Amino acid sequence: MKKLVLLFTLLLIISCNSQGKRALVGETEYQQVLNASYKDASKSPLKKKDLKNFKGLDFFPIDSTFIVTAKLTRTENAPTFEMATTTDRKPLYKEYGKLNFTLKGQDLELTIYQSQDDLRDEKYKDYLFLPFTDNTSGEDSYGGGRYMDVMITDISEENTFELNFNNTYNPYCAYNDKYSCPLTPRKNHLDVEIKAGIKVFEKH
Repeated sequence: MKKLVLLFTLLLIISCNSQGKRALVGETEYQQVLNASYKDASKSPLKKKDLKNFKGLDFFPIDSTFIVTAKLTRTENAPTFEMATTTDRKPLYKEYGKLNFTLKGQDLELTIYQSQDDLRDEKYKDYLFLPFTDNTSGEDSYGGGRYMDVMITDISEENTFELNFNNTYNPYCAYNDKYSCPLTPRKNHLDVEIKAGIKVFEKH
């Protein structure tokens, strides 16, 4: 699946240079650029009928309590494994480490992964992949879980970094079943409602 940060940067440059055009839809810069990418027929994962009626993705209200500091514990000598997807495709990943953080008074843990394919691409080699499900999955949010990209370069010397659940996105499979998307591992289920970030997509 395409990484979003580079796309965001390009679209921000375009939007800043576009005078007199309608403002991008969304409460935050993240939402505005994500909406712009989905509205662009050359990049959008939406089916044609959904793109025709597209007015913007649905998000939970911005909530600063879903911005937390996570502590990373690196996984030493992690084996390469084939991650299950929605198709027969088996991309290669390694467990990069465990993230521990406190949210809504609960001590939680997620496993974060590194794509072995991305390591061969200079543009994406610093990306880490964080899929998760929570107690909104299958109702207010997509049943297959949501994703977050984390940059290795954002990790501090103390092995901490900010997790912003307001800045999550859905697998492309949430919009179009022609895509092959990694399945969220069961151990990455959070027993809490993450009412922040992207909501389930209502198809037409």
